[in-house]
Amino acid sequence: MGEFRAFIAKGNVLDLAVAVIIGAAFAAIVASLTGDLIMPLIAAIVGKVDFSSHYLLLGPLPADYHGPMSYAALKAAGVPMLGYGAFLTALVNFLILAFAIFLLVKAATRAMRRREAAPEAPGPSEEVLLLREIRDALKPRA
Repeated sequence: MGEFRAFIAKGNVLDLAVAVIIGAAFAAIVASLTGDLIMPLIAAIVGKVDFSSHYLLLGPLPADYHGPMSYAALKAAGVPMLGYGAFLTALVNFLILAFAIFLLVKAATRAMRRREAAPEAPGPSEEVLLLREIRDALKPRA
């Protein structure tokens, strides 16, 4: 148990936990961006209001099905179909998320290069070093 506690207390594990939580929140923002802003624009171009509910039936409806003809209801009923609208929405979500991560990694890489390329602070001048040597040599005499 002590070994587990030491593992959890490491900074990397805590950093990872924070990253997962922030990532989940960011994914929710991207899903809202896609579902509430981008896909309605695409739907306006295509001509339908809810693009995520576009589907193609792959077979006949069951004889006992009398529910609505919506993607969610048909999917819940187990009707075979291709949900290309839902797939396109997920694909746009992925592309936005991947692009945002790309920009984040690019910025972090640039910052790390700048830090590595930054000149180090100059050390003490030769005069200061000489004065330190003289001081250190005189200390034992005092």
